[in-house]
Amino acid sequence: MKADRLHALAEAYGADLRRWPASERVFAESLIAADPSLKTALAQAAALDALLDASPAPTPSADLTARLLAAAPKAKTSRYHLDRIALFLGAGWAAAACAGVVAGVGLTTHVTADERADAVLYQSTLVEVDDTEVLG
Repeated sequence: MKADRLHALAEAYGADLRRWPASERVFAESLIAADPSLKTALAQAAALDALLDASPAPTPSADLTARLLAAAPKAKTSRYHLDRIALFLGAGWAAAACAGVVAGVGLTTHVTADERADAVLYQSTLVEVDDTEVLG
């Protein structure tokens, strides 16, 4: 690290080395230990820090506050009735899907019952199980 880099960091981060980036802090400490004349840069930064700390904090005017509040986006209004309708429509679609499944099972159970009974009776007559009989 060169002296001009130390001056730039002192102007950017101030005199307190704890505010500096960790990678730069170690090199700055070693450079200041090697050349004590560089402490003047930190003294100037400390004086500037003291002036900035002593200055009063700016307060926004009432006009600025009013303009900012007027420009802020408005809160969304609740669509309670539309949300309830959407909920009931969704529940209706779910009920229709369940009714379709129940109707399908109910309509096809008696159609396949004869086939299942024949298959059970056929399998009970088998004395010897063969792969061709089981697999078809």
